[in-house]
Amino acid sequence: MSDFFDQLQARAKVTFRNTALLKQAFTHTSYVNEQRGERLGHNERLEFLGDAVLQLTVSEYLYRRYPDRPEGELTRLRASIVCEPSLVRFAEALEFGQVVLLGKGEEQTGGRTRPSLLADAFEAFVGALYLDQGLNVVRIFLEGHLFPHLPGDGESPLKDFKTELQERVQHLAMGTLDYRIVEERGPAHDREFVSVVVVGKQRLGKGVGRSKKEAEQQAASEALRMLASQYPV
Repeated sequence: MSDFFDQLQARAKVTFRNTALLKQAFTHTSYVNEQRGERLGHNERLEFLGDAVLQLTVSEYLYRRYPDRPEGELTRLRASIVCEPSLVRFAEALEFGQVVLLGKGEEQTGGRTRPSLLADAFEAFVGALYLDQGLNVVRIFLEGHLFPHLPGDGESPLKDFKTELQERVQHLAMGTLDYRIVEERGPAHDREFVSVVVVGKQRLGKGVGRSKKEAEQQAASEALRMLASQYPV
């Protein structure tokens, strides 16, 4: 399991001083309940703290990025970022689901991919990082893994390119989408994935990312651009 946590830190580009905090951030209550006789902490308190840290850092980012936008609009933007669907995307991009410690029952019922669990893990990770190294390191982490994926001026909040592509392909009655990882390159601590998305025998897009999910999102984004040129709305 330590290898998984090492790989996670490499993907997130952070190194924890207190690795016990990192492990706690990914320890679900179901796991703690099954470890009788062991004094383990679950991640719910870290989740509470991480939510507050995210609210602050995202508010600060939006305040500086949009100096002319009113309070109500900034509040709505923040709510679209610090919410379960968005946090799930960020957690999936970093493959947080691989390292969550779950009880057997939760594992068997698909807890590792449960949206609420992934969003909670992201918040707990942010809370743990804040306790371990402070607010500035949290800002650096978010600048690398969250802020670049926020919408630009005039865009709708946080596009999910895979969902958008699925809807577009269904509208055009093109068939079933299939994402394939065609290449993995680089050392284990700095892995890079190459994904393609195809319909039938037609390749619609190609993407590269630090995780499989990120590569698929990039492939879907390229596919949408290609479809937009072939089938203008």
